[in-house]
Amino acid sequence: MTYPAPKDWILGISPYIPGKSAADDGRPLIKLSANENPLGTGAAARAALVAATADLASYPDPAATRLREAIGAVHGLDPAQIIYGTGSDELLHIATSAYAGPGDEILYVRYGFAVYDIAARRVGATPVIAPDKDYATDVDALLAAVTDKTKVVFLANPNNPTGTMTGREEIARLHAGLRPDILLVLDQAYAEYLDAGEDDGGLDLAKNATNILVTRTFSKIYGLAAERIGWGYACPAIIEILHRIRAPFNVTTAGQAAAIAAINDSAWVESSRTHNARWREWLAGEVGALSNHGLRVVPSKTNFLLILFDGKLTAEAAMKGLWDEGYATRWLPGQGLPNGLRITIGTKAQTRAVAAKLRAMAEAA
Repeated sequence: MTYPAPKDWILGISPYIPGKSAADDGRPLIKLSANENPLGTGAAARAALVAATADLASYPDPAATRLREAIGAVHGLDPAQIIYGTGSDELLHIATSAYAGPGDEILYVRYGFAVYDIAARRVGATPVIAPDKDYATDVDALLAAVTDKTKVVFLANPNNPTGTMTGREEIARLHAGLRPDILLVLDQAYAEYLDAGEDDGGLDLAKNATNILVTRTFSKIYGLAAERIGWGYACPAIIEILHRIRAPFNVTTAGQAAAIAAINDSAWVESSRTHNARWREWLAGEVGALSNHGLRVVPSKTNFLLILFDGKLTAEAAMKGLWDEGYATRWLPGQGLPNGLRITIGTKAQTRAVAAKLRAMAEAA
């Protein structure tokens, strides 16, 4: 039979694989594989979402005016320079579509977010991977990999799946080293988990630069992953271009209402950040104590830990052992980390249970 033929570059895409929520035998698991907020959604956001479902027959505000104003007020940004998307993923894709195509190169660091490769291949561009520096971003390596074909540079900061953070001075140095015709996309999905003073300065840079797009999401600390809401900030010229190709009505009425309530609920954000910092540090200490069994924690500024298994206990075996305890985690062979297991920081009870099981498996291996 004859079928419509896709573009050659589409066939080179490996589909994005979400974090598991069930074992291979179908058993449902507690999901510590997708970096969702283990505390759920704040009461204010939940109430706003429910109230906004009263009118389901009308299209949402296509300009997301109140949402942009709320984001602008919280972050000190011009609402006219804020764009919104179906999660920040949509913004990553449309930025690539707007500025790259066949013959162009998209650059990102090794162990970067899996969507970057997909976004590049989706438009027929060539993904280029710069070496990392002990699982962290190496700015010199990124700059050395730039060619006359480079059109977009992606950098997740803090990074997913490693959890590492690139500081303000290094981000500024990276931007200064790029040609003005290269779009630098700073993917700050986990920025709300940073302590005061740890911000990488991306939003401040974007206020004056003409080639920076900063993206963020409501899927992580705000607990709105189900609603798929992201936003980005850039100069007016970039925002105007992105609006041309974003999906119309891409954020629902209820999603807009929930996001407005969430971003103004500073108490919920702070309690989520405090919980995460406490139990991330605790779990890192527990795993660090197993270094004599070949376990290592990559320093993290996110709501997850990347644990490396270089002893008798393998990452795959650890993942399956945690299935037996009822927990789904993220094994990462598809991202070049067959010895890596990414584990979301859960509730107190969940985190303690994960640590106990890891210890038991490591000592028994």
